[in-house]
Amino acid sequence: MNSKIGGVLLRVAAMAAILWGTWLMILLSLPYTSFDPYIDFLNSKQLVYHIKTWRYSFYIHVFVSTIVLITGLLQFSKYIMFRKAQLHRGSGIVYIVIVIFLSGPSGLIMGIYANGGLAAQVSFVLLSLLWILFTGFAFYYATKRKFAIHGHWMLRSFALTLSAISLRFYAFLLATFHVHLHPRTAYILIAWLSWTLNLLLAEYLIRRKWIEKYYLGKLL
Repeated sequence: MNSKIGGVLLRVAAMAAILWGTWLMILLSLPYTSFDPYIDFLNSKQLVYHIKTWRYSFYIHVFVSTIVLITGLLQFSKYIMFRKAQLHRGSGIVYIVIVIFLSGPSGLIMGIYANGGLAAQVSFVLLSLLWILFTGFAFYYATKRKFAIHGHWMLRSFALTLSAISLRFYAFLLATFHVHLHPRTAYILIAWLSWTLNLLLAEYLIRRKWIEKYYLGKLL
């Protein structure tokens, strides 16, 4: 198998994994459409559920998460980027608006009240702030038509977007392999791993000039 075929298979596998994770996120979100305060994750948030700011932030964050995942993924379709430019720009605008004005701020508020104490709260607050910041940089460099730098910041932003999936993946791994950790320790570990490893992978791809080679080769 040559490197080109291997690269294609790797990208297809990554896209399939993200789509599968997005589908699972939809399934996880559906129970909350009942607005039952005693369902699933909300059972652990009874001490803050009465706080309107937190409650509104929670439902906003949950219900727009799928839109962010899908529109973010569309940004990395080479076919859409070059053959459906309007869709690329339109979905990009939706992604940027939702992250900066809805998902990011709501995640920040939720992070302040996160389970797991200060260590987990710092992780989620930092994640939200970086998510908003990176997405803002992506928009800025797109308006300046500096597409390589725009791509770098979009990759960083989407890496943080995917923390919604990776957090649940790591929780699944700990449960599957019966890793014996105190629940609070496990939650703190997952809180940090969910986005730091994603960001490290994004930085690795940036250093390897993946955006330039795969997307912008014909333009450079």
